[in-house]
Amino acid sequence: MPSRHVSGEIPPVRGLRAARSINSCIIHKAFTMAQDSMTSADADYSHGAVPASARRGFTTMFMIMMGFTFFSASMWAGQQLAKGLDFTGFINALIIGGVILGAYTGALGYIGAETGLSLDLLSRRAFGIKGSYLPSAMISFTQAGWFGVGLAMFAIPVAKALFGGSDTAVYALVVLSGFCMTATAYWGIKSLTAISYIAVPCVAVLGLAATVLAVMQGEGTIISQFARESGTLTAIGGAGLVVGSFVSGGTATPNFTRFASGGKSGFFVTVLAFFLGNSLMFGFGAVSYIYVGGNDIFEVMLNLGLFWMAVLVLGLNIWTTNDNALYSTGLGLANITGFDKRHMVLFSGALGTLLAVWLYNNFCGFLSMLNATLPPIGIILVLSYVLHRGDYADEDFRPCSVNWGAVAGVAAGALVANLLPWGIASMNGMFVAAILYVASSRLMPACRG
Repeated sequence: MPSRHVSGEIPPVRGLRAARSINSCIIHKAFTMAQDSMTSADADYSHGAVPASARRGFTTMFMIMMGFTFFSASMWAGQQLAKGLDFTGFINALIIGGVILGAYTGALGYIGAETGLSLDLLSRRAFGIKGSYLPSAMISFTQAGWFGVGLAMFAIPVAKALFGGSDTAVYALVVLSGFCMTATAYWGIKSLTAISYIAVPCVAVLGLAATVLAVMQGEGTIISQFARESGTLTAIGGAGLVVGSFVSGGTATPNFTRFASGGKSGFFVTVLAFFLGNSLMFGFGAVSYIYVGGNDIFEVMLNLGLFWMAVLVLGLNIWTTNDNALYSTGLGLANITGFDKRHMVLFSGALGTLLAVWLYNNFCGFLSMLNATLPPIGIILVLSYVLHRGDYADEDFRPCSVNWGAVAGVAAGALVANLLPWGIASMNGMFVAAILYVASSRLMPACRG
């Protein structure tokens, strides 16, 4: 497991204190880690590889990655699956899409853990020093946008339920939640871990309980309800929705798995978390639709008279995803500007909070289009590692300024993903990007400075 830094990058800070002894109480452990994070100097290694002393165990990484996959928008996709598929088709779509998504994110998870490098530092190897600004800018822009959308996804329904949808209440909740989520993202990976240790069990247990109650109080079985609602969507089309729901966010997987104990651990924890986390979100969304007609588990809980539990589940669900999004934004902007990651988190969090409602009302479609531009980046990072693996262990390796083959692959892949009317958009984009990148790698020498 490499722990040395990559030449040309700022070496990792040494002497990071190990996390305090694990307390049997999960909540106590979570807050202990959050407190410890406040005293750590650059515990996020935004400009260098994560050393062996800062690596974490399987359980901690599993909690972080599960929190990452708890994405409320996936419940919306689950609603679409319930509309278009019977129960067998729904399960098949989850399996097919999960295999594709798991293979993609698992490969990125392995590389991040094996090298200890973030997405942005891996991009320096594949795209060049200045070429890495492209993937860093794209991931930062989309994740900051989704952070703002996530704030509105929490504030709008809660304000509607509590205050009749008052605009003042919406903006007040946006500011409050934006402040809290930005604060935890500011303190970095240990704070993200603390939130995940609290949120993952709460969302999973309460969400499952609400789902079971909805089924028990509803009419008919899940199978009969799916059969009544099923339409013309195929299992392959449903798999496309599964992949598309989180393939863009999954591109940032190395930002988190670089803290795993090794490549195999990074791979397995990622695949397991994406299978379980995504399946839960799709299941919550599907059951919400067929029994209540709503978009997500929040409406199911409201219908069951569990208002405060609904607020807790919705808030924690969005909090984990938003923190991961803002964390990735901070790393990306730090790579471009050279500034401290924490300052970039504060800037992005403030901007996302300020624009949250506008982003929610006007920008979701544009962000969805941008989602298709990120998978080509991920596949190029994977291929760069596979084709030039020896360079990643070379301490004297210095990346070039710009790898134009990688840049062309992303541009062409993004165009195909957004314009080709058939197939799975993200897969189409990755296929084109892979062909161009491999071809350019054969025609031109490695990206060396």
